[in-house]
Amino acid sequence: MNIAMQVSGATLVEQARALLSGQKDCIANAANLSALLFLEFGDISWAGFYFLRGDKLILGPFQGKPACVSIPLGKGVCGTAAASRTTQRVADVHSFAGHIACDVDARSEVVVPLVQHGVLIGVLDIDSSTVARFNAQDQRLIEQLAQIYLASID
Repeated sequence: MNIAMQVSGATLVEQARALLSGQKDCIANAANLSALLFLEFGDISWAGFYFLRGDKLILGPFQGKPACVSIPLGKGVCGTAAASRTTQRVADVHSFAGHIACDVDARSEVVVPLVQHGVLIGVLDIDSSTVARFNAQDQRLIEQLAQIYLASID
């Protein structure tokens, strides 16, 4: 477990499942999951969703500082995760070619593409002001939470 985690990964998974169970609305569940992550994950500065609308990611529910409203596919960490449909874990966003600086204090980031039935619907984005905040275990946990989100709205 990452030292900055407020609760164990297993507890966070249990909390997410309980919080999202019985509700199918994608906005309500995104709002609750981003709040849970922001409060419980530890040492993060932003947690939220972007949803695919046409060829852009549009800001959805989040916790943290105001953020970029629109991100083109393939641009920045979020756009790269969406276009490639692969999780992006970046130790220092300032070294990521094409990084979009929505928050100048953000230093590391994990972005998980949200793919449901083969269709990209958006991304789950987590930022920290700490360089190299996220490790492989954190990435797997965030990917698992993204799957719980997707199952809740299916």
